[in-house]
Amino acid sequence: MTARSHEGGAIAVKERRATKEADARVHGIQEVAQELGLTLRTLRFYEKEGLISPQRVGNTRAYSRREIGRIQLILRGKHLGFSIKEIKEFLDLYDADPEHKEQMERLIARVRERLTDLKAQRKALDLTIEELTVIEAEAMAKLR
Repeated sequence: MTARSHEGGAIAVKERRATKEADARVHGIQEVAQELGLTLRTLRFYEKEGLISPQRVGNTRAYSRREIGRIQLILRGKHLGFSIKEIKEFLDLYDADPEHKEQMERLIARVRERLTDLKAQRKALDLTIEELTVIEAEAMAKLR
């Protein structure tokens, strides 16, 4: 074994150790709230609703990398218009089904429903915009 290959192996071991340490590191509620742009109240709400389960160290909430990942999934689900109940359903399926097949099937069904709803809303918005444009043009013509 050359010095260079030994050195590369040592670096890889250090990187894996650093990754494991980062995975094991826990974060306080204020740190997580600040990092994700949330309020403490929001994080407590997610916990109350059973979406997350931070560890407890005395009275202090300790968030693992896994919990932070779950919060990010919650935020993505909210951004896409899913309800807290639907998001909880997805997360529960994720925990129960290691292959995530049922979760993916349910997700596909919900996404399709959401797309249908959004397309209907877009159609309604387009009609409203069209109607308002006509009203604006008529009002401007009367002012001339």
